[in-house]
Amino acid sequence: MYRTAIQFAQRNKRTSQNAPNFFDLASLLIALGVLLSLTGCSQPPAETSRGVDVGDAKAAAEKVAEADRQYAGREDLGKLRQAVALLRQARIEDYGSFEAAWKLSRDAYYLGSHSTDQHERGEAFREGVEAGKAAVSLQAGKPEGHFWLGANYGGAAKDSTLAGLSSIEDIRKEMDAVLKLDEGFQSGSAYMVLGQLYLEAPRMLGGDHQKAIAYLEKGLKFGENNALLRMNLAKAYHAANRDRDARREIDKLSSIKLDPDYQPEYKEAVTAGQKLLADLKDR
Repeated sequence: MYRTAIQFAQRNKRTSQNAPNFFDLASLLIALGVLLSLTGCSQPPAETSRGVDVGDAKAAAEKVAEADRQYAGREDLGKLRQAVALLRQARIEDYGSFEAAWKLSRDAYYLGSHSTDQHERGEAFREGVEAGKAAVSLQAGKPEGHFWLGANYGGAAKDSTLAGLSSIEDIRKEMDAVLKLDEGFQSGSAYMVLGQLYLEAPRMLGGDHQKAIAYLEKGLKFGENNALLRMNLAKAYHAANRDRDARREIDKLSSIKLDPDYQPEYKEAVTAGQKLLADLKDR
């Protein structure tokens, strides 16, 4: 028994000699804690019910509100550029903001459609596409993201022949999604975009004046006061050699009940109508 006790003590001594020093173990634990804290800092943002970090939602909302005020004066491209910059900041503040995403897509589209600088136009449509995709990813069940994504595809298609060849199906897909979600969205604007698509696309890529007229006439059921829709319908009638119908639509622009929020678009429609009317008189 005594011999057994000695053997046990010797084994215990050898184990203690091989065991790590207490201070070494403590240092190891501290280092491990620091490493874990650093790893935690590099983790992706915490997810919420929306699937992404909401960030500073209040600060983002304030920037979106200010961007709306600037967008109201969008005829001044300086104000419009300020709106775009504010919405970029809002997306940084709250990357999960659906409102900031779709409004950035909308404002970028307007900038791309009205800038005289070719580089700025291309960059605006590119940004509009990316923001539109983000909006669709955040809220696929709402029409705004789909609509402005499709609109920016269309803007890029007009601005670049290469983009145009690849965007027709993308535009159609997004507008079809809008029609399924809200057929009358923005006074029939999805029908208007589809009408423009068939009116302006080359015949070899599916362009069809009759289809354009059919879509635009459907849009009138939801947007009798949509000036741009009526103007595009007048163009489609003219393309189909229905000039009497084209004149009728141009005449109706003067009796439209104007929504103050869409005054810039109304002015554009009236200007385009006057130009088309002059072409009709020359025939």
